[in-house]
Amino acid sequence: MKHLQMVIAVVALTLAVLLSLVVWRTYSGVAQEEGARLGYFAQAIIDTMESELTEMVIREENRAVDAYNYTFSPPGSAAGSQIRSPLSRPPQENYILGHLQNNPDGSFQTPLAPDPRHPPPPLDDRVQQLERINRIFNRKKTTGVVRRPRPAKPRDTIAADEEKTVPGYADRFVTPEASRRQRTYLGRKTQRREKITAGQAQNLARREGPAGMALKAERRPTGAAAEATGEEASPGTPAPRPRAEQGDRPAEAETAAIVGGRFQVEVAPLQSVFIDDDRVFMFRRILIDERIYRQGIVLRTAGLLQHLAAAHFESQPMAAFARLQLRAADEGYPGQEVQRGAPVGQARFRLQHTFPAPFDFLHATIASEVVPSSASRRVLNAMLALLATVFLVGFGAIFYSARTLIDLAERRARFVSSVTHELKTPLTNIRMYIEMLEQGVARDTDREQDYFEILNAESARLARLINNVLELSRLEKNQRPFTLTTGTFEDVLQTLQSVMAAKLDREGFDLTVAAADLPAFAYDREAMLQVLINLVENSVKFGRHADTRRIRVEATATADEVVITVADTGPGIPRKALKKIFDDFYRVEDALTRSTGGTGIGLALVRKFIAAMGGRVTAANNKGPGCTITLRLPRG
Repeated sequence: MKHLQMVIAVVALTLAVLLSLVVWRTYSGVAQEEGARLGYFAQAIIDTMESELTEMVIREENRAVDAYNYTFSPPGSAAGSQIRSPLSRPPQENYILGHLQNNPDGSFQTPLAPDPRHPPPPLDDRVQQLERINRIFNRKKTTGVVRRPRPAKPRDTIAADEEKTVPGYADRFVTPEASRRQRTYLGRKTQRREKITAGQAQNLARREGPAGMALKAERRPTGAAAEATGEEASPGTPAPRPRAEQGDRPAEAETAAIVGGRFQVEVAPLQSVFIDDDRVFMFRRILIDERIYRQGIVLRTAGLLQHLAAAHFESQPMAAFARLQLRAADEGYPGQEVQRGAPVGQARFRLQHTFPAPFDFLHATIASEVVPSSASRRVLNAMLALLATVFLVGFGAIFYSARTLIDLAERRARFVSSVTHELKTPLTNIRMYIEMLEQGVARDTDREQDYFEILNAESARLARLINNVLELSRLEKNQRPFTLTTGTFEDVLQTLQSVMAAKLDREGFDLTVAAADLPAFAYDREAMLQVLINLVENSVKFGRHADTRRIRVEATATADEVVITVADTGPGIPRKALKKIFDDFYRVEDALTRSTGGTGIGLALVRKFIAAMGGRVTAANNKGPGCTITLRLPRG
């Protein structure tokens, strides 16, 4: 048994290790899929923000070069015709302060007022703020920090459970072309050329003061100065005629500002510069005949961050378990920060994103302590629970079956030994008394009669033992026929008393039989007689050393069944053996059973006989000495 237990334990441990490895790999894959899925939807929120910023950039870059005046000449209009600029009204977005143009001489104009020196009362504070921003911007140009080259940063970083970057959820199946086009538009560095009319050129330089007109055209820096600042040289810096730079017009076009009767201008992509902690000037450079104008929009970063969070995150289901952090910052400017969503302690998921130029000062982070479970995880949990149950039940059943078979084999071996002993004892006694009779040891008739009674008892004992073995064999092979007859059971009780009278008298036992008003029911007479004899003999065998030697057989009836009890005053049955004593070849292992002998098939036959007649048998210890065996048979 120990060897079998060891084999089963080794096999179970090996399977458990293999299944644990499969489960671990499966859960790791599911966790990665859940992280990738959350990353995909978090990236989708970032993409919607980036899409809105892209639309803003496209809108600003497509404005007419003279739209930064109060009036301008729309494309395709007649010469000299003027209409009010669409930028002349205060912007509806609370995060836009207004538009302005910085002229080559450093002067300032805005479409919010026909004359920036005398703005209308409702807009005077806004125009004054724009004018102060223009002065700050001029100082930044002078110091050469208008556009600071920023180090390259990864645009997106997705981390789940502090593992490596999780690949895009959708990139495994489709190529998001729209998202690629959107991302390639932002951050582009190429300049474009366009042609404007003479009226537009005149409008462009309308607000330049006499001092600015007298100055030589502000030229772009070249050589080391341009590389150091990343922006044009400060006003009044003498410089030779520049060579072609990145995105510059061809050298042969440098000497002509007018092409085909129209002015040719170069328009650089939008770039941004911090004015202070909350305001950013996002502008484009307009180059016409080597004169540089800067036109752009002033953004309130706090308002922009709040707008992006409210428009693209707060209404999303993700806000219930994730947190968005938007930050606008640059070197030297701590900037503004906005946080929305659920509080996050130790994040299991984090997506970090830096927007492309000209919004490369904007940084977004989406973090979450919770990675929502997918439907596959729920199915996996259910399947693993089922697998674990089957595994445990299966190995438990195998172990129980093996233990039962081994126990049965051991009991069979003990049964063979017991039967050999039980057969040998009466045969030895019979042979001994026959030899004594042959040798004339019994000198009188009374002694001979005693010898004959002993021979008769040993023969009956031998016959019952052989009959029990044969009965058990026939029952196991389903070859024992049962003849059910209807009766009141009184004849079985009377036969029991007559058969067991001599042995009970010899052993000093008192047998009481009680059967009052029993109804007629179906039973096999021979089987019931053998059952009761086996039970009474058991009581005699184990109770012969008791102080009180009584056996009571009682039969009563209920509405559905007939109940027959056999109670004695013997030593009783150990509690742990109460449910096992009716098993095949089972014997209680104690000093009493070893001294009394037996084969372990008597009570097994009792259970099999009663079960064959549709009944059941139980055993229980009495409150006092002894135990009670209860037989229940159906009345119908």
